[in-house]
Amino acid sequence: MGTKLLLCNCAGTQELDAEIIASACGTACSRVHTALCTGELEAAASLMQEGDTVIACGQERNVFQALADELSIDTPGFVDLRDRAGWSEQSNDAAPKMAALVAEALLPRPITPSVDVFSEGTCFIIGPGNVTFDVADRLANTLAVTVLVTDDTEPNSRAFDVVRGRIRSLNGALGGFSLRLDALQQLEPGGRGTFGWTEPRDGAKSSCDIVLDLTGGTPFVQAPAKREGYLRADPKDIVAVERLAFEAVQLVGTFEKPLYVRMEETLCAHSRAEQVACTNCLDICPTGAITSAGEHVSIDPMICAGCGECAAVCPSTAITYEDPPVSALLSRMHILARTYRRAGGSAPRLLVHDAHGDEMIRLSARFGRGLPADVIPMELGVISGFGHAEMLAALAHGFARVDILLAPTTERDALERELVLAQAIAGSDGLGLIDEADPDAMSDLLYAQEIPAPLADPVLPLGNRRQIARLSAQALNPEAEAPLPLPENAPYGAVEVNTEACTLCLSCVSLCPSGALVDNPDKPQLNFQQDACLQCGLCKGICPEDAIALVPQLDLSAVALSQQVLNEEEPFACVECGALFGVKSTVERIMEKLSGTHPMFATSEKARMIQMCDNCRVNAQFQQQDNPFQSNPKPKVITTEDYFSKRKDH
Repeated sequence: MGTKLLLCNCAGTQELDAEIIASACGTACSRVHTALCTGELEAAASLMQEGDTVIACGQERNVFQALADELSIDTPGFVDLRDRAGWSEQSNDAAPKMAALVAEALLPRPITPSVDVFSEGTCFIIGPGNVTFDVADRLANTLAVTVLVTDDTEPNSRAFDVVRGRIRSLNGALGGFSLRLDALQQLEPGGRGTFGWTEPRDGAKSSCDIVLDLTGGTPFVQAPAKREGYLRADPKDIVAVERLAFEAVQLVGTFEKPLYVRMEETLCAHSRAEQVACTNCLDICPTGAITSAGEHVSIDPMICAGCGECAAVCPSTAITYEDPPVSALLSRMHILARTYRRAGGSAPRLLVHDAHGDEMIRLSARFGRGLPADVIPMELGVISGFGHAEMLAALAHGFARVDILLAPTTERDALERELVLAQAIAGSDGLGLIDEADPDAMSDLLYAQEIPAPLADPVLPLGNRRQIARLSAQALNPEAEAPLPLPENAPYGAVEVNTEACTLCLSCVSLCPSGALVDNPDKPQLNFQQDACLQCGLCKGICPEDAIALVPQLDLSAVALSQQVLNEEEPFACVECGALFGVKSTVERIMEKLSGTHPMFATSEKARMIQMCDNCRVNAQFQQQDNPFQSNPKPKVITTEDYFSKRKDH
């Protein structure tokens, strides 16, 4: 038995076409109920007990979850048709969108990999004594508390530890904070009167599970709001301090930490031979979770907040986002566009949003115009990692337009950069960011948009982000003959070589992290495969002759997939054995500069060695009288006959 969709028109406030939904989605639908969450709750219980169900209601999710618990059955699935489609000025045309939303809800959701985080409740509170001592006194019965007092307030309780000092560094996250303290003074509990303090010392180390920052100053970590276990409040705000104390008590136990991103070190183009190239992820990470680790970067999964910006700007796909993976995201976009067309729609628009956007849509539906019938919302946990590959893939799937609804807390650096790149590749105005905090203004903007024609023959791009972007670009630019010009710092492009300056030393080949630049073992030749180029700049930075320039572009032809010769020269023939080696022009230039002028090549015989291959040069060196490898003659081997000869002589 397949999944059954339970329909409800919410007291007759929306129209539901069960036949269109069932036909387009290939799933069974119940009759259209009127009050499934109240007067018809018994009918809901009966249908839920029959097996796998999805309830077309988002508002009363808690009611149906409680009902499932009461019946001891699995929690049903949910899809919100009312706020996202049914309550709209264009509700009469909403059936295709409803079918698309149902089809998406029926897709299985991938499980994000995770790791367990353990917090035993060791708590470090930083701030002035008049605030921290009171908080510590109330938390001491639940947590193991240490207070770093930042003023001269004297403690009057031994229910918790008190120290003085300065924070040199604070690293880590929930369950694993590490601190370095300078001028540390510990309390001496003995004696009468006020407590004494030890002599200050620098470089003290400590660790804890939870940090309460009540200093009111500059936070000790990057993006404090995104750092789990780091709780911060203004010490003058009594309500905020109380809220922090309550939150701290909840942070004891075992927690599941999602592993948002996966790192493939061999693909990283960060550095080679101590030459730094790509720093995109380092520059954009808001939490400081990414650090340099030699030739690649390292990501601390405990600090990572899962914004996804690093994966969006990574040129080599060394960093991939796992919540959800790009393949799952493509599946959602594909099923939304395909089902919309199958149900009779023609030119859908995609609205990508997060939880804040979901609330905006609900408010607009209840009190305003709602969403247009052709705007299909797709909610993500975070939208900041929705890069150019995903934008292009949405257009390739057949969406006429793709908009991303920003929230006040959205990290925007990667989105703005990726949007410019996607627009350059798509060559259209069908991509945009919506920065509206007013639900009515958001709706008005969507209703007033000019809608371009969608792709006539949608495609299904697959692979990693680079492959997805290329396949989508080919579908969106079927008649492109010349490479598409791209903005500076784009991850696609060509390498131009000044053949007059290039000496074919091949330093660029040895450092190229993607294998875009390769040599020819049989002759002096520099080859280039444009599809593999990351535009990381390592080749340009290492070139001793400054002969390399980067050209950001996207060549969609088959030429980009094969190797092209950038520079080649005639090899030099060894004057001894005739074997080909080196570059003829280079050997001749060296001869011209060194022969007869440099002390090591003053004579013609020595200068002739410049024109020899490695083997012949070594042989010639050994045969010279001033051979630097020459040693004393090998002593004669003394035999038994020599001893007998000496006896005869005597």
